[in-house]
Amino acid sequence: MKLLFTILLACVPALIWGYIFYKKDPVYRPKAKQTFLLGMLAVVPILFYKWTWNYFPEINIFNYTNAYQADIFAFTPYLYLPLGSLLAFTFVGVIEEYMKHLVVKKADQGFFRNIDDAIEFSIIAALGFSFVENILYFYYIWVYQGLDILLVSFVFRSIFSTFAHILFSGIYGYFYGIAYFADPIWSEEVRKKRGFLTNAIYAIFHFKRNRVFATEKVTEGLVLAVLLHGAFNIMLEMNLTFFMIPFLIFGYSYLDYLFKRKENLKAYGYLVGEDSPAHVHLPLLARLSRSVAGNKL
Repeated sequence: MKLLFTILLACVPALIWGYIFYKKDPVYRPKAKQTFLLGMLAVVPILFYKWTWNYFPEINIFNYTNAYQADIFAFTPYLYLPLGSLLAFTFVGVIEEYMKHLVVKKADQGFFRNIDDAIEFSIIAALGFSFVENILYFYYIWVYQGLDILLVSFVFRSIFSTFAHILFSGIYGYFYGIAYFADPIWSEEVRKKRGFLTNAIYAIFHFKRNRVFATEKVTEGLVLAVLLHGAFNIMLEMNLTFFMIPFLIFGYSYLDYLFKRKENLKAYGYLVGEDSPAHVHLPLLARLSRSVAGNKL
């Protein structure tokens, strides 16, 4: 009974946030449902990893990061950050954001029509992930802390935690979309601005030009998502709730900036293929490798 009730509770933020973003940019429903389900399954690796601690405690990252709890970054006498917490929650952020990244790649498969689709499906993947995460949190809190704490947690996670997942994945989705729809001329301009060391590394490994650009942008988005996720987890761990509202406002402002930048890039002709039929697009790596076949740095 408790499990069923917590599932219904977890449906509330998923439906509300999903409706808000679906209304802004309706997407193909069967594909959206598939992406949501894959987002739910993306929780499995981190759960499996934690479950293995019971049998293989030596792979528990927290056993190693706890050794650095005495090493701190002190901002003020009352505000400090243990190095162990920083390492542990960054590690968790890497796993969670990378799994959502794999969901977006699976959802893509030549389907995305524009950057908005990349952002939209990234958000849907995040909603699926946070849906399962909320079920687990709600059930645990109800069983071990009581119904009163559950109601507080429901409000907090519905507003802050779910939106945080949406924010991190939305930012990643923008960069994935840029990698997908970047005009070759613009990517060449970006390539020319790279430093000597970066170009040397790409030359040594014979990376293709447009593939390098796409990899750069996807990696940039993934790193940003991981850093923001890690920062949010640390705020939760240290009970810095008074920082969360400005943090999420800043994150939303940055996502809004990326939307405006996307429109500017479109206006200047730096994006190609926007709003063209979905079936003409090849999967990301296949399209990039074909478009620059034989061209190396």
